[in-house]
Amino acid sequence: MSDKSTVKKQPDLIAVQNLKKYFPVRAGVMQRVVAHVQAVDDVSFSIKKGETLGMVGESGCGKTTVGRTMLRLIEPTAGSVIYGGKDIFQLKNNELKLVRRDLQIIFQDPYASLDPRVPIGESVMEGLHIHKIGTPKERVDIMMETLKKVGLETYHARRFPHEFSGGQRQRIGIARALALRPKFIVCDEPVSALDVSIQSQVLNILKDLQSEFGLTYLFIAHNLSVVEHISDRVAVMYLGKMVELADRDELYRRQLHPYTQALMSAIPVADPKLKRKRLILKGDVPSPLNPPSGCRFHPRCPIAQKICAEKEPEFRELKPGHFAACHFAENFL
Repeated sequence: MSDKSTVKKQPDLIAVQNLKKYFPVRAGVMQRVVAHVQAVDDVSFSIKKGETLGMVGESGCGKTTVGRTMLRLIEPTAGSVIYGGKDIFQLKNNELKLVRRDLQIIFQDPYASLDPRVPIGESVMEGLHIHKIGTPKERVDIMMETLKKVGLETYHARRFPHEFSGGQRQRIGIARALALRPKFIVCDEPVSALDVSIQSQVLNILKDLQSEFGLTYLFIAHNLSVVEHISDRVAVMYLGKMVELADRDELYRRQLHPYTQALMSAIPVADPKLKRKRLILKGDVPSPLNPPSGCRFHPRCPIAQKICAEKEPEFRELKPGHFAACHFAENFL
């Protein structure tokens, strides 16, 4: 986690503006488009240099789609991502290739993202080959140094992915993202498949690397305790929409959206003598194929009123740096 006073003074490194990603649904003999899955619908936020923005929400809320679309691993439906004064979505060929040196991703499943037929040293060096960085010897030196940075040994470079544990494979994924010395990394649930003890090791590696190289992270996760540990600010998503965004300490102290309150109530308390009051949401998450009118959370919301089904709430700043999309957010101030 970065020093907050320093981060607040930094300029925005990357800014997402009105991002939309709709996946077409095709049917019939002619495979015509009959509907769209609204995976991400009009999401805007920015991340400052050296900051870690945590992004949380239930499965299927669009977190991973946001991260992948930002890097153009998935092409957007609408919106823009501004990096270095340029809209990434408008870049072509060599311009896009040059920007991609600065923007990397750590995938959720490191085994699926590693080629099982290639030694891990080659996987780590792949980006160096693509961008023609250094001589062959210099690439090997960068790869060896990067493996050491993530807690692996140089002799591991000759081994294949199946020879490593889950925690080691995730370190390889981090090394591969780090090899190009990027400025921004999307961490797509990098610890969700790991044991708790290994999770802490990987999180500490990410924090150490951030301090050493001045990295900026978008940290996507389900585990709210992990997000609290590593993030400077936290964004909460529900059904393709961002419903709350605030400084980490502020959000964990006071939530201004009922959905965030329900998420926070599910965090286990370490003290067996203390009991947290659970907020159990009714019903299931609606389908992004046909999201509810008005506020998308209103069918499950404990304080929903008529206006919630009729009018979509504005994502507005209710306190300095604390944004929420709820008609009745003032009630929680």
